[in-house]
Amino acid sequence: MTRRFLKLFLVSSFFLLGLELATAEHAPPPATAASTYPAFDAHAEEHVTIAADPYNTKDKASCFRLDYLKLGFLPIRIIVTNDGDKPISLEQARINFITADGGKIAAAEPDDVERRATNLKNPSNGVRLPIPGLTGKPKSKDPKIEADFHEFEYQAIVVEPHTTRAGFLFYDIDGLNNPLKGAKLYLRRLQSADGKDLFYFEIPFDKYLAGSAETKKSN
Repeated sequence: MTRRFLKLFLVSSFFLLGLELATAEHAPPPATAASTYPAFDAHAEEHVTIAADPYNTKDKASCFRLDYLKLGFLPIRIIVTNDGDKPISLEQARINFITADGGKIAAAEPDDVERRATNLKNPSNGVRLPIPGLTGKPKSKDPKIEADFHEFEYQAIVVEPHTTRAGFLFYDIDGLNNPLKGAKLYLRRLQSADGKDLFYFEIPFDKYLAGSAETKKSN
């Protein structure tokens, strides 16, 4: 193989690798109105409905490049529908997974996932780096994790009138037995166009589990 053809081969290989990382295996279905999902909380007076759709099965989670369930992270699709005439803001929003016993879990960052993946590959009792609080929030070095968070993570700071926005947050459920049973998603500090906080949203995952059970029966 000549030097010129070798160079072309290497360039083509890196290009194909980039395409593989840039495109997920299966795109998730288009988001519909939040009220069409089994688990949602609707605020009629505020004209806002929010749904939570856990991707808790291997089939549903096949849209991702990494097996997050195997790593102990649960992807949850957040669907926000604004049926009002004014935009709402999620810039200050806090979206936590509340376990059945009241434990609060914040959404994971890419480096949280990479740290778990690295520890599983190379188990060690040493100190984890970086030490929280000593440095700024680092970016993950794993291109698949970075690509998934870039493509799928919830990013809509503003939800325009008569619009539905959706995206994923990832929660560390490692060590939890049947994590969805009795758990809920708790959202607060969503704001109206004039900066006033909306009433908090509470979405019990038992609704999702009940809906999944009904679907299995019908099939």
